Amino acid sequence: MIKYEGKCIIDLYVNNEVRSVTVWPSDVLLDILREQLGLTGAKPGCKNGDCGACTVIIDGWPVKSCLILAVEAVGHQITTVEGLINAPIQQAFVDFSAFQCGYCTSGFLMVCHSLSLIHPDAPEYVIEEWLQSNLCRCTSYSEIRKAVESILPKNQNQELKDQ
Repeated sequence: MIKYEGKCIIDLYVNNEVRSVTVWPSDVLLDILREQLGLTGAKPGCKNGDCGACTVIIDGWPVKSCLILAVEAVGHQITTVEGLINAPIQQAFVDFSAFQCGYCTSGFLMVCHSLSLIHPDAPEYVIEEWLQSNLCRCTSYSEIRKAVESILPKNQNQELKDQ
């Protein structure tokens, strides 16, 4: 284990780029992404892991960036919503109007993108479980569920059979 003391410079691998940042060992990843790297897609909401607005993907898995120290992310691949380039879930959110005010959208995009990669054949209960990790105060849950279901290969194969 690496011991960090005082202000230090660390390298973070964010959106396929190595980025050097100066941090205190107690700095959370959310604040470093927003304040030092200008990546404001991850939103501060509750800052205690309940809302999911700050969700990023680390090594393929959704992580609430308000709950992880920046130093804990060293050596891991971090993807923010800014790093999603033409991911199918982005168009699906547009197609199904899976957002209202938009504050929670980046967090949901990250959870849904990760879900589609980790569980491409996810049954309904897995989708429900994953979507419970994030909150939407504007009640777009039905549309978000439809959006994520539309990009899963099992549903795309069914659409082809239905045609």
